[in-house]
Amino acid sequence: MASKHTLKEWYLATRPWSFPASAMPVASTVAYLFWLSQTVEGAPAVDWLCGALALVGIILFHAGGNVLSDYNDFRKGVDTPQNAMMLPLVNGSFKDYEFRRYGLALLAAGCAVGVALLLITQNLDLLWVGLAGGVLTVLYSFLKYRALGDVVIVLNYAILPIMGTSIVAVGHVEWSAMVLAVPLGLITDSILHINNARDAVSDRAAGARTFAMLIGPKASSLMYRAEVLLPFVWVVVAICLGWLPPLAVFVFAVGKTALGMAQQAKGLVSEGPEKVATLDQQSAKLQAQFSLTMIISLVVSGIVGWGAKVLL
Repeated sequence: MASKHTLKEWYLATRPWSFPASAMPVASTVAYLFWLSQTVEGAPAVDWLCGALALVGIILFHAGGNVLSDYNDFRKGVDTPQNAMMLPLVNGSFKDYEFRRYGLALLAAGCAVGVALLLITQNLDLLWVGLAGGVLTVLYSFLKYRALGDVVIVLNYAILPIMGTSIVAVGHVEWSAMVLAVPLGLITDSILHINNARDAVSDRAAGARTFAMLIGPKASSLMYRAEVLLPFVWVVVAICLGWLPPLAVFVFAVGKTALGMAQQAKGLVSEGPEKVATLDQQSAKLQAQFSLTMIISLVVSGIVGWGAKVLL
């Protein structure tokens, strides 16, 4: 018989602090498409309802993926009382079959939203994007422990959401929106990468193999620093090339935070994994803050009609 849990416990089991990783690429894409619709002649108007449904759908998929990932990590022996006692499965507050059913139910709910969007848009391109995202979500744990987790993150939390959101919001893949994939993909992957770098010892003991393990702590620290700093360089380049509005420079409001995190990541080599214990959650906050400042800059630029030379 299943244990009784509060709604708060079910909610926290999905690791909601990580939701900006999936929500912000969708919201940023909608903001970008709005900017285009207001500043580029002939650009289609944004379907806000479908954009909102896309946001709900990807969060449900993300929640389901988180739950199933924790389930697989627990079953594989990666998460143990020695390294993850606070997790619901490890401390015994949830049963493994509860997590399995919960994760599958969340994925089913996400699929239902996807089907609804497919029926509304009548665009089969959305089907292929959705299927790719669904397969990568289900296979995430398998791929993560074969050193492919970073690739999955960039695809599932940058490229595919941008493609899918543009399909439902304006009816086609707006390839110029991929200018967002570089900064959002890098910062989002930094969440996973520093987590894997921190947990390399326990992952290796459990027979797992992550990309962070393959390249070692020194290269992992360098990669993390690049992932949180290069997005700011990219924005400057994109502004200079006319791919983003000048107001996008507003993202530098969180630049000091990124610099501090990059400095902290140096401690992975000199002081050990404990030094970067909280960087995954800090990275999630940075991704949310970076995306929010980008969204504000795009929306304001659209409202006032500040355009740029965009490659359509």
